[in-house]
Amino acid sequence: MKIELLRVDDAFHFEGTGSSEVKVHVDGSPDIGGQNAGVRPMELLLMGLASCSAIDIVLIMKKQRQEITDFRIVAEGDREQEEGTQRKPYRNINLHFILKGNNLDTDKVERAVQLSMEKYCSATAQFEGSANITHSVTVE
Repeated sequence: MKIELLRVDDAFHFEGTGSSEVKVHVDGSPDIGGQNAGVRPMELLLMGLASCSAIDIVLIMKKQRQEITDFRIVAEGDREQEEGTQRKPYRNINLHFILKGNNLDTDKVERAVQLSMEKYCSATAQFEGSANITHSVTVE
């Protein structure tokens, strides 16, 4: 896997490109001179975690012939200051999965989420050594 990151301005705005060639914009906060022209790097990590799991869940639900009509994930992360550094890694992350569908089977949804979180999602595995990851599910 390979990405390219290109600086867009003379401050903190960058444009990332991966194998799909879709552009993703990243920027720093106005507090440090950023322009709000993209997501923050730590937000992008949460988005990566949520989207990795979302793809797993959609694939699993399709195999089970469960029709999803709306799917949202709210990801929240608590960050801590590491002693002696400026680093603020995530220590606790919660993913709340909210799904709607035509006759969705709640047990199948919960099982799909569990499989993603415990078996399939590579992003979850990446965070496991450093952050406590929890999740909850709502079927509407």
